[in-house]
Amino acid sequence: MKIIAFTLRNTKEILRDKINIFFGLGFPIILLLLLSFIQKNIPADMFKLSQLTPGIVVFGFSFMSLFSGMLIAKDRTSSLFMRLFTSPLRAHHFIFSYYIPFLPLALLQGLITYILAIILGLDFSIHIFGTLLVSIPAAILFISLGILFGTILNDKQVGGVCGALLTNFSAWLSDTWFDVELVGGTFAGIAKALPFYHAVEAGRFALAGDYTNVFPDLWWVIGYAALFTAIAIMIFKSKMNYN
Repeated sequence: MKIIAFTLRNTKEILRDKINIFFGLGFPIILLLLLSFIQKNIPADMFKLSQLTPGIVVFGFSFMSLFSGMLIAKDRTSSLFMRLFTSPLRAHHFIFSYYIPFLPLALLQGLITYILAIILGLDFSIHIFGTLLVSIPAAILFISLGILFGTILNDKQVGGVCGALLTNFSAWLSDTWFDVELVGGTFAGIAKALPFYHAVEAGRFALAGDYTNVFPDLWWVIGYAALFTAIAIMIFKSKMNYN
């Protein structure tokens, strides 16, 4: 009940910000349309819908970092948190109350992206639903990063880190826009050491129905998501104790 009550409040705050919702759901659609048109005029394997769509979905999740980080950063500067810190709510209650409303929004974003991809020519397959399930750890990862940065930074700093740095960082290192193997060397090594590349690869394998190869990549994403969730809870708890 503690989590549900604060989750409902956070859901209302998210739904109240219609511009961010429209931007978060709409920007991946614009990118998919643009790149699919490029594919028609300049054929490239990376921009085939079966390769491109899982990457666009993961890239779209980066906006969940921005929105979750902004929400928690703004809440921290309000009198709301000071009152809530005197309540029986603990750190994990707060954290999961932010996770719960953002996760369905992330999955809705992914679903809309796949529906558009089907309209553009992607073959409908039952594996699309499997791909959405496989994308859940990636969504949790990005929400965790947003909550973490929102806990330690103010809203303007969150806008810079999550809105500019993280979105570009995850895009360039995710194997979405170009094959990191073409760059090779240290760049490819860094990309493969981070979860963004593995999130996209897991989605591509799932969409192809190759579930045997999903989990080697998915374990990387799950591990990073668990790590950043734990860090977010610990830092938030320390902030509560400090206050």
